[in-house]
Amino acid sequence: MKTEELKGKKVTVVGLARSGVAAAHLLQAAGADVTVADAKHEAALAPALARLDRDAIHVRVGAGYETALDGAQLAVISPGVPTDLDALKKVRARQVPVIGELELASRFLKAPILAVTGTNGKSTTVTLTGLLLKEWGRRVFIGGNLGTPVSEAALATYTNGSKGSPYDYVVAEVSSFQLETIERFHPSVAALLNITSDHLDRYPSLDPYVAAKARIFENQTADDYALLNYDDEQVLAFRAGVRAHELGFSRSGGVQEGASLDGDQLIVTLKGQRERICRIGEIRIPGAHNVANAMAAVTMAQVCGCPPDVMRRVLSSFPGLEHALELVRERNGVRFINDSKGTNVDATMKALESLDKPIVLIAGGKDKGGDFARLRDVVSRRVKRMVLIGEAASRIGQVLEGIKPMSYATSFREAVESAAQSAQAGDVVLLSPACASFDMFADYQDRGRQFKALVNGLE
Repeated sequence: MKTEELKGKKVTVVGLARSGVAAAHLLQAAGADVTVADAKHEAALAPALARLDRDAIHVRVGAGYETALDGAQLAVISPGVPTDLDALKKVRARQVPVIGELELASRFLKAPILAVTGTNGKSTTVTLTGLLLKEWGRRVFIGGNLGTPVSEAALATYTNGSKGSPYDYVVAEVSSFQLETIERFHPSVAALLNITSDHLDRYPSLDPYVAAKARIFENQTADDYALLNYDDEQVLAFRAGVRAHELGFSRSGGVQEGASLDGDQLIVTLKGQRERICRIGEIRIPGAHNVANAMAAVTMAQVCGCPPDVMRRVLSSFPGLEHALELVRERNGVRFINDSKGTNVDATMKALESLDKPIVLIAGGKDKGGDFARLRDVVSRRVKRMVLIGEAASRIGQVLEGIKPMSYATSFREAVESAAQSAQAGDVVLLSPACASFDMFADYQDRGRQFKALVNGLE
């Protein structure tokens, strides 16, 4: 279904998170007959529903929401909606397309798409890439799974009409959930940062998760660029299937085109042109994993033509993202660091490795099926005490029992206060949960902001 064919078509949007609301707005602007549906009840959806024109958009929520798909000529699902719902199977049986919000939005975009996926580092890499291009003076949309749905860029493009795209580039974080439902999504530059075990509460094994990530390259041609992390064996396994012009980044060498290290220098080589970007020590965001993220970002910016002096300026000033190794406060010689974005085991391992002081770790939350045993080595070396919270607390405690002292907190306030009391001058109190947030919080941002409020409230 082409964008111009949406007018008058019956389209059902399933899932009323941010992307579902944005998709509904885009479809409404395109003239579709839009129905939104969600299993949650009206009261729980009040903020989302308040953003919709209920005189123009049909609403079907709570019990029986699946009937909203009856008669639909297109179904658009939010990333959090499982693709194997029985209601969606019935839609497909009628030969009705089921696509995601990302796929829908991409059909309206006119600017080149720079897309980034991977288990960790997506948000940092996307934000940094966007800032590099903005500092260069380009009009850039930064969003996707990061926060602002791509449908908002699509709506701005659609309403701009014959004036053309309001953006020079669309830089988008894309998740495995979003990639499950693509059909024609076609990034000009696609980056796969890394793959580690995650979301095993949704996927039956690692294989379908990996396969979803790899779909980012599916519609690329020889005119496009595919950027691969050469230090990740799971990522390298997909080299043979890439049709786009291949680029790489590596901290250990072996890169012909892309980003590499020459001593303490970050170098990007493209089309035979070798450019020194900066010294590693000039990169402001901490951690070896963020050196890799910076390498991916500067490679994508170099493809677009961004000058090295612009990149150097941004790399030396970018402090990192909120909720990603974010320094909240220093109190009595103790640093409090918010890494609420550490929602899986690998992210927490990287956070622990990036800090060189004794750590009091606050971890736990909604269990996504992570292998907490992988934390044993780094916890034994870096952590002096653990405070465990949430649904996964008991499983983490069982797996890590005897490695370091630990306690359990029944509330987030208790966890922060307990960690603060046990920390001494020179220590770090680190929130890096290795779990999702949905057992106690709205999302990882909510968890991080509550952590900051509690830390700043300590006397």
